[in-house]
Amino acid sequence: MPERRPFVGGNWKMNTHASSAAALAQQVASGVGIDSGAEVAIFPPFVYLDRVGAALTKTGSHVALGAQNCFHEPDGAYTGEISLTMLKDIGVKTVLTGHSERRHALGESDELVGSKTAAVVNAGLLCLLCVGEQLEERKAGATDAVNERQLRAGLADVSAGSMEQLVIAYEPVWAIGTGLTATPQDAQAAHAQIRVVLEDLYDVSIASRVRVLYGGSVKPGNAGELFSAPDIDGGLIGGASLNAADFLAIVAAAGS
Repeated sequence: MPERRPFVGGNWKMNTHASSAAALAQQVASGVGIDSGAEVAIFPPFVYLDRVGAALTKTGSHVALGAQNCFHEPDGAYTGEISLTMLKDIGVKTVLTGHSERRHALGESDELVGSKTAAVVNAGLLCLLCVGEQLEERKAGATDAVNERQLRAGLADVSAGSMEQLVIAYEPVWAIGTGLTATPQDAQAAHAQIRVVLEDLYDVSIASRVRVLYGGSVKPGNAGELFSAPDIDGGLIGGASLNAADFLAIVAAAGS
C-alpha cells in the first residue's frame, strides 16, 4: 500500500475575530514543526485570510493557509463571491468544497460542488472534497449510497491526472458539532467503501493513494483511536481546531 502522509485541517467556520484569528494561527504555527509527521492546514473565515496568512508567514510556518469556500467562475458579476485567483493572490493553498453546512444549510447541490471541485484542482490548489450522510440517511442504511452519490458528482470533472490534488473528507453530518462520533469501526467501513468508489471511478492505484480524512467531533481523546484505522488518514477538525492545544494534540496523534 502506498504511504499516505496524514493530513489534519482546522476548519474555523464562522468563528474568531481579527486579533484572535492571528493569535490562534501563531499558536498553531509555533506548535507544528517540520517533522510533525502530518500535513497541516487551517481554514479561517474569508475576512481574516490575509491576516492569518501574514501570521503564518511571519513564523516561517509549515501550516498551509486554506479557504472554506470558493466560486467556480474566474471573475465576473457574482456579487459576494470569491474567485480562486483572488484566493491564490493572498497565498491560499487549499480549499474546502462540499462541506455539509454548505450543502444542507445553504443549499449547494451536488452539481455545484462538482463545479467548485474541478475549478479548485484546475487552479492548481489542493481540494478537500467533503462527503457524508445525515442522521435519517444513516438510520436508513444509506451511508455508502450517499457518499457514493456525492463522490461521483463531486469528481465528475476531475481527471485521474489531477487526483494528486484531491483529499476526501468523510464527515457524517449527525456527528458534526454534536459531540457524537462514529465508532472507529464505522468510520473505517465508510472510508474503505469510499476507496471502492474511487477504484471504480479511476483505478486501484489512485484509490490507494488518495487520503481520506474523518471529520465529526474529533477530539484529543478519540483522535488516536480513529487515526489508527487503516483507511483513515487524518481529520478535518471543527470545534477542537479553535483551541490551539487541542488541535496540536490531534495533529500529534495523526503524525505518530
